[in-house]
Amino acid sequence: MSLDAAAAGLADHLLEQEFVEVLAHHDADGIAAASILCHAMFRKGGRFRLRIRAGITAADVPEDSSVLLCDFGSALQDLPGDVMVVDHHLPHFEGDHHVNPRLAGIDGDRNLSAAGAAYLVAQRMGDNRDLAGLVLLGILGDGQDLDGPNREIVSEGIANGFITPRRGLRLPGRGLVEQLALAVNPYLAGFSGVPDAARALVAEVTDEDDVDVEALLSRIVLAAAPKASHAALCGIWGATYSLGREVIDEAGNLAAVVDACGKAGCGDIGASLCLRSTHALQEAWEITARYRHAVIAGIHGVRRLDERIALFRVDDGTVTGDVADALAHDLLETGPVFVIGASGDGYSVSARCPPGVDLDLEALMRRLAEACGGRGGGHHRRAGARIGADQVDRFRQGLLEAIPA
Repeated sequence: MSLDAAAAGLADHLLEQEFVEVLAHHDADGIAAASILCHAMFRKGGRFRLRIRAGITAADVPEDSSVLLCDFGSALQDLPGDVMVVDHHLPHFEGDHHVNPRLAGIDGDRNLSAAGAAYLVAQRMGDNRDLAGLVLLGILGDGQDLDGPNREIVSEGIANGFITPRRGLRLPGRGLVEQLALAVNPYLAGFSGVPDAARALVAEVTDEDDVDVEALLSRIVLAAAPKASHAALCGIWGATYSLGREVIDEAGNLAAVVDACGKAGCGDIGASLCLRSTHALQEAWEITARYRHAVIAGIHGVRRLDERIALFRVDDGTVTGDVADALAHDLLETGPVFVIGASGDGYSVSARCPPGVDLDLEALMRRLAEACGGRGGGHHRRAGARIGADQVDRFRQGLLEAIPA
């Protein structure tokens, strides 16, 4: 079945429901995907309840309700067949209402996010072209390319005046000092977590509120270059996008805030922003600042557990994904990176491939987690796992056997 046909089928099915339980993954892509579809349902008089979760199992699916899963669910084989799924992860679910670019031969890692898939469904439910800007949250949040369906959606948003491309500093924040001191994507050694250095640099390149951008960029690059990857340095400046309809205008800022709120356990606030409510905007920014401080603390305090593989441990298991992103993409690791941290009654593991490294992390995390009595999966070069507190040594041994020295 083509992606358009799957989207049209799900759109028709959603419009037939009296009430929908919507569950979404807690990152920017998942929250944006769910919000797009909630907008579309609301505009047609539909009723729903939206909840944000860190993960999903078949046991978590509400019974006796119409259920829509966003940015997770595809990986589960044991879901009830009538569950609706909008996702872009490797598909194992075989239900009738499943929209996933991979089922149509489209690269779900690079060319279409869950938010993008949700937008295609929403467009079949009515005129929802103004929601194109929210698709950028999935593209930016999941580090996708502006190619294929992603490019088509963004180009449509630009043509319709809902997205305005620009060039500028690609560091989320409410001002230059915060942008530098809380930089985590990319992480900038010498500035991230060092507010005094950020303030000093901003003062040196600012004259009567006029910032010397060339001097600013030169100083950032010179300071960060010894410990930064080429990708991190290139990520400082580039394409940015203005979203005139959203409560935070700059797409990178909105993606960062929604993502931080979700991962900090405040997904309802992140979703409220995507639903265009400003009531918690200031609180959302404060949550973002606290979460980014926690990520930077994790990067600064990371401990390597094995010299043969890049396996690291952090104290806070809620930040393993963002710490792994920084180690793999922004610093100078040359092989796959694994970050583990305590979370609840178990451990969270995040795995990332640096640029130029090709390893099927989805299959690896799934296999190792299942061997440890847990669960895992994700994307080809970005994946994760959840294992028991007593399984860390077994998991590490499995990595040693799987990863070439």
